[in-house]
This record gives sequence, C-alpha cells and structure tokens, in this order.
Amino acid sequence: QVQLVESGGGLVQAGGSLRLSCAASGRTFSTDVLGWFRQAPGKEREFVAGVIWAVNSPYYADSVKGRFAASRDSAKNTGYLQMNSLKPEDTAIYYCTIVKPGVGLSTHPRDFAPWGRGTQVTVSS
Repeated sequence: QVQLVESGGGLVQAGGSLRLSCAASGRTFSTDVLGWFRQAPGKEREFVAGVIWAVNSPYYADSVKGRFAASRDSAKNTGYLQMNSLKPEDTAIYYCTIVKPGVGLSTHPRDFAPWGRGTQVTVSS
C-alpha cells in the first residue's frame, strides 16, 4: 500500500514562493504520473500539475503555467512542486496523488489514488 505525505505548506505574501514535497512510501513504489491537486473552500478539487515519473516531464494547468514547476527525485521517491509568484487565489489545500495503473496522463481527480492528507497553502494580499 502506497502512502503519500505532503509537506512544505504555509503562509506567504503575494509574490512569494513555497516548495511542496510529496514523500511516497511503500514496499514497491512505482507510478506513471505523480499529480498535484488543490482544493479551496467551497470549490471542487482541481488539477495543478503532474509529473511523468519515468522521464521527469511535467505538465500543468493553465492557471499555474510559468509560475509553478513540478519535478521528482526517483531515488528518494519524492515529488516536488515549486510555487513562485504566488497569488491570493492560489490559497488552498494542496494534495499529491498518483495516477491509477493503466490510466496514463490525466488531469481528473477520479483517475488518481491514493491521496495524501494535504498541506495548507495560504497567500496573503
């Protein structure tokens, strides 16, 4: 059973940066895609970024392109989300997750499991 644990969230002013980490554990961890999602109060969970694990190739939601950078360190079974030029609308709980076997690239929450417990990111104006 894979377990995912996010860290690195916090409070930051608009324009600032944060780096989230997602540590994966389990006897034999493997995935095609590690994904990052976020959920703000009263809103649905939305895709932020994904990393194609085998080649460390990221893809992004339009709302974060040019500001966020997703990556992974396969030796550490850890994914990262570098968030720059943060805006108040980036405030949310950020979750990491892995794509279900056989799905491939996806941006829909239903295609991902399991999920971490999330880390809060708050951007003040």
